[in-house]
Order: sequence, then structure tokens, then C-alpha cells
Amino acid sequence: MAIFNNIKTACWSAVHLFVVLLLCSALAETSITERTFSGHSDEKIGVADETSNFRSFDAIAGRSKRNGTGRLLVVPMDGSHWTAVKAVAEEMGRRGHTVLVLMPEVRMRLDSGKQYMSKTFPVPYTQDLFTQLSKSSQQMIGSTASLLERISWKLKHLREIMNLISSTTESLLFNSELVEFLRKQEFDAVLTDPVMPTGAILAFNLSLPAIYMLRGLPCGMDAIATACPDPPSYVPRFFTKHTDLMCFTERVLNVMVYLLEPVMCKILYWWFDDVASRFLQRSISMTEILSTAAVWLLRYDFTLEFPKPLAPNTVLIAGLNCAVTKPLELEVLEFVEKSENGIIVFTLGSLVPAMPKEKAAIFFQAFSRIPQQVLWRYAGEVPQDIPGNVKLMEWIPQNDLLGHPKAKAFITHGGSHGIYEGICHAVPMVMIPLFGDQGDNVQRLVSRGVGVAVNFHDMSADVLVNALDAVINDSSYKEKIMKLSALHHDQPINPLDLAVYWTEYVMRHKGAEHLRSAAHNLNWFQYYSLDVFGFLLVVMVIVARVMMKCCMLCLRCCRNLLKRKE
Repeated sequence: MAIFNNIKTACWSAVHLFVVLLLCSALAETSITERTFSGHSDEKIGVADETSNFRSFDAIAGRSKRNGTGRLLVVPMDGSHWTAVKAVAEEMGRRGHTVLVLMPEVRMRLDSGKQYMSKTFPVPYTQDLFTQLSKSSQQMIGSTASLLERISWKLKHLREIMNLISSTTESLLFNSELVEFLRKQEFDAVLTDPVMPTGAILAFNLSLPAIYMLRGLPCGMDAIATACPDPPSYVPRFFTKHTDLMCFTERVLNVMVYLLEPVMCKILYWWFDDVASRFLQRSISMTEILSTAAVWLLRYDFTLEFPKPLAPNTVLIAGLNCAVTKPLELEVLEFVEKSENGIIVFTLGSLVPAMPKEKAAIFFQAFSRIPQQVLWRYAGEVPQDIPGNVKLMEWIPQNDLLGHPKAKAFITHGGSHGIYEGICHAVPMVMIPLFGDQGDNVQRLVSRGVGVAVNFHDMSADVLVNALDAVINDSSYKEKIMKLSALHHDQPINPLDLAVYWTEYVMRHKGAEHLRSAAHNLNWFQYYSLDVFGFLLVVMVIVARVMMKCCMLCLRCCRNLLKRKE
């Protein structure tokens, strides 16, 4: 029965992977023709009204050079990816460095700050695009439609995200006035998130050392770009939801995904290969560009992730955004303090601030049956009969709430920032994965025994109440999350300080070439030593043939001697 279940799981995972490949292929075919922005080859995008900003930046940058500090260019990705990058940008500013953050005029979460300067550039979309993305996300998670309809919606959602990324990328790279301004500033390094590889392409063009901050790249591109071994025998692949302890059928599927990853990378990155080649005016691939990174700051920690090989220029900085909590606002604090049984923090991420009414009703019904106070990030239609223990907020101070002593449980979609905040503050989790890498994240936490997974589409009030009851009242969940939290905190240097140290390190030394593996200089034939094995095989064949000839000669001589004696 166990073998049958494993085969069944493997088959479903293979179907999932096949669907992903179909989506990627269709997305690649349509992303150029259907994106909101058609390119800048015939259109000049200027830097709007910011001459005074340029002058003030020049003055501050000049002082930083005299004071022995450096200049850092930050090219972030919008959304939750901005959280960690912002923390480093702010800390670099506090330490006296001149930090310039590039951001589009229309944005979701990117914002200005006191510790860094920001520079905006025009883009051909409006705030309505983010509203549409949010609606698409809600449509996907709330749908009870057929598989084909849900695949169609996923394709549409992926297409919208690609439109956004491609429009932003071309708006920046083909803004000749802005790029020329950046070239003249003599930055020491570029800090960027390579999931949106605009910053990586720009750093390559400006001949600046690049510092990548990320959780990971799809289709194993990060392992490929660092030329690091990534054996499928014990390193689980994306979308498989495997652990590092795989049975035979799981390893078969893992190897199949591993073999298909280069195809997925080709499909996913071909547009970026094209735009990079046009911008740099020579044929180049994103693999080649990404492989030039000085340091990879990986939001990764082995308290959650499964052990695997890492390149020498990879630094683990997971949890850098949860180390410090801020005091709660008075209104929120009063709601928290009046709870005798603790609080539950509930959010499904920035892309899903609301959900269909019938799904929201399940949560309201479940929350009415529990004694804890619930703080829920919710921007949907508010019903009239909200339970008295529920507080709805369009935005919640997630990290600060999880750091409060009364936090008893965390209902999350399984995003990387949220789960590391949960680990950091030792709060057991009820996890509702929706899309992307969230299913893999959730599986890791379930395998550690620190949370319960709930299927959003099959969820009921009873299921949700039972899950909350388990993580709150079963002491094993709290004990295990406290152990993970202790392991996570037991580090010689705070993750934020570590990220800043390596950023400054790259700026001081103009890169980190000595950490770059020589594997980058090898082709795949040499990397796997196939030429050596081939040579040794030829030598063995030659030696065997020579030995056989010698033996045959000896036998012939022996026969001749015997004949003479006779």
C-alpha cells in the first residue's frame, strides 16, 4: 500500500510538473506579443524632473568618498522581496554609505526611506495593474472550476506577472539618460534580487560587482549559475514537495525533474536572454550574467531547509528581517492585551488581501469557535456579523505581532518571509499554501513537526478549528518550534549584520573573485569529467589489447617450444 501511495504521489507530481512546463511554454510564446509594454527601441524614456535629485546625490556621494564609505546601487524587486533588501539598504545608510534605490514610478510596496535616496523611472503601466494581479490571485485561490479552467487562470496570472516584469525591465534598461547617469556615479557595487534580473543585467553593463539577495531561483538556476553540485539523490526539486529522505519512487521523480530543469530554464529565461542581448548588443545568456555575481546572499537556513552543497560565495542570511520587533500601535496593543488566551496572527500575503465571501465565511465561522483573539489582514467585503474576537486590518505588523508573548499561532500561506518570522519568534503555524514555492516551504515545516498544512480548496471550519487546536494545545508543536528557533538564533553574527558585512566586503575589494569556483571555466563535458573518463576508458582498452596481444604471443611461443621439444 505504501509503495502504491508513493507511485500515486509521484504520478501527480509528474502531472503537476508537466502542467508547469505547458504553462511556461505558453507564457514564453505570448509574453512578448501580449505584454502591456512593447519595447523601447523607438521610444526615448527620459528621467522626469529630477535634476535637483541628481545634484544632491552627487554632493552626498562626494562626501561618502571623502569619509571612506562607499556608494551602493540597489535595484530591488517589488512585493515581499523588497522587505529583506530594504533592511540591508537602511542599515548600509545608517553606517554612512551612500545608497541609491532605483524604483518605478508606479509600484506596490517599494517606498522611500530616511537612510537611502530613491530614484524613480517612468513605466508604461498604472496602479490598476496591481489591482488586476490581486484580483487574479483571488480568482485562482477561490475557484471551484475545472482543472482546465484553473490552468487557464494560472496562465493568465503568470502572463500578467511576466508583463509587469518585462515592462519594468525594459523601462529601466532602455532609459539611456538614466543608465548614463548611473554610469557616471562610480558605484562600488550593485545590490539586487535576481528573480527580476534587471539589476544583474545593469551591473554587468556597468562592470560593477553584483550582490544577489534571494530565496532561490526557479528550475535550479541558482545552482547552475554558481556551478555548485546539486545532486538529485538527496536535494529535493521545486514542486515535488519531497524531503531529503526520499524513497525509490520519489528519487525517480526527483531525477526526472532534475533532467527537465534545463528545459524549464530555457523556456523561463529566453525573454531575459533576448533583452540582455539587445541591451548589451551582443549574444549572451542569463546564466552567463548570473554566474558573474560576487556574492549570493541567500535567505536560507538549515533549520528549515534540507542540507545541500553551497558555493564558497554563498552566504546564508535567512531571518534578517525578524530580529528586531517594534512596539505595537496603541489600538492594536489594546486588542492584544485584552486577550486572556493569546492571539492568532492571520495573513495570506500581499497578493491575496481578500478572498471570496464563501471562503471568508469559513474562517469567520471557525474563529467564532475559538477563545483566542484573531488579527486578520483582510481587505475584502466585511460581513455584518464579525465575531467579537476578530480584528480585521488592511495591513498588520506581522513581525511585531509574532514577537509578542501572547502570540499562540500563525496562519500563513507559507511565504518565505512569514515562515522565517514564525521560526524566529517560535510561533507554531497553520499553513495554507496557495502557489509558487509555498507548497515546498510548507512540506519542510510539516516534516519538522512545527505546523499543520491545510488545503485551501477542501477546507472547512472543522478542519481549521482542529488544526488550530493541534498547534496551540499539543505541546509538541511548541517544543519543536522553540528548538528550531533556538538553532536559528544560535549564530556567531546576526543575519542582518552578516548581510551588511558581505556587502561592505564586496565594496571594499571590488568583488570577491577569489571565492569564484574554477568550475565556471569548464564546459559540461569537463565539469562531469567525461573527457577524463573517456581518456581512461581508451587507455584501459589499449592496455587490455596490449596485454591480450602479449598473452597471445606468450602462448604462441610456448606452443612453439613444445613443438620443438617433441
